[in-house]
Amino acid sequence: MNWDDEPAPETDGPYTAGDRLVGSLADGEEQAVEAALRPKDLDEFVGQERVREQLDLVLRAARQRGATADHVLLSGAPGLGKTTLSMIIAAEMGAPIRITSGPAIQHAGDLAAILSSLTEGEVLFLDEIHRMSRPAEEMLYMAMEDFRVDVIVGKGPGATAIPLELPPFTLVGATTRAGLLPPPLRDRFGFTGHMEFYAPAELQRVIHRSARLLDVEIEGDGAAEIAGRSRGTPRIANRLLRRVRDYAQVKADGVVTREIAAQALSVYEVDARGLDRLDRAVLTALLKLFGGGPVGLSTLAVAVGEERETVEEIAEPFLVREGLLARTPRGRVATPAAWAHLGMVPPQQTAGGPGQQGLFGG
Repeated sequence: MNWDDEPAPETDGPYTAGDRLVGSLADGEEQAVEAALRPKDLDEFVGQERVREQLDLVLRAARQRGATADHVLLSGAPGLGKTTLSMIIAAEMGAPIRITSGPAIQHAGDLAAILSSLTEGEVLFLDEIHRMSRPAEEMLYMAMEDFRVDVIVGKGPGATAIPLELPPFTLVGATTRAGLLPPPLRDRFGFTGHMEFYAPAELQRVIHRSARLLDVEIEGDGAAEIAGRSRGTPRIANRLLRRVRDYAQVKADGVVTREIAAQALSVYEVDARGLDRLDRAVLTALLKLFGGGPVGLSTLAVAVGEERETVEEIAEPFLVREGLLARTPRGRVATPAAWAHLGMVPPQQTAGGPGQQGLFGG
């Protein structure tokens, strides 16, 4: 069979992260729904056992001393609970919380205005802290360590630095790319926790808890079906639960069973492994048009009708993590698991000769 004769997979237009039911980012409307589902304390928080246990010790010790908690850095993929944990930290310490993000702080003056308005013991949650501007970052060093900032008044030779004392506060920084944080900033955090992807059993607990809050009747096998397609991410699990709830309400008797969950997610093009239309388009092009690779990223993006950045930043991370695609110096290569998932036979097995399969020990 000539793989080059196969047509390119059809797509419905350019993709963005917000288009995906299995995307790990949340828009404003979804953030409002998430707020109602968030646990309020560490005992209610599901998963991340190690981080939760360590953080519990940090907060208990701070309360016993009557002091503010150490600064906390939380790293990990979007949708794993970093914002939720920041709110729990504030609740556990009985303190208010101020929420902002790195991209919103473009000047040192922006950060100085926020810091100067904090009250004693307040929690400042800084999301995507690695995207903060360098001048603001340098000001944050002194604020975290000495609870003091120098405000520059005037310009040129006549500029004067006025020291401004700050009340003790707790900074909770969240980042999806901890490697981009400069060492001086990382070293100023008293506690660093890395958020791992959730196991299916943990996601089932998340789904059952959310179903109770949403007043959804769900069976155990229905929760397991949703959990298996949620990419190890609670945010995606809750989003899929809401879509399955809608399907069960309209097409069935409102009870979420395994069959109903599978039928609903099939309508939304989320397969049993959590791949959506874009993921399958990338794999199909790689297998059918290029025989499993290696193929360059730009060529692969053209084949699926998407931008290079869309394929690299939206589709590839999950495919690589699932062992369906490999990045090599020569280009993108499909693994045996990719052929098996799409129910296709590698061309070298058909021809009986050596091929790309040998790269993976097949």
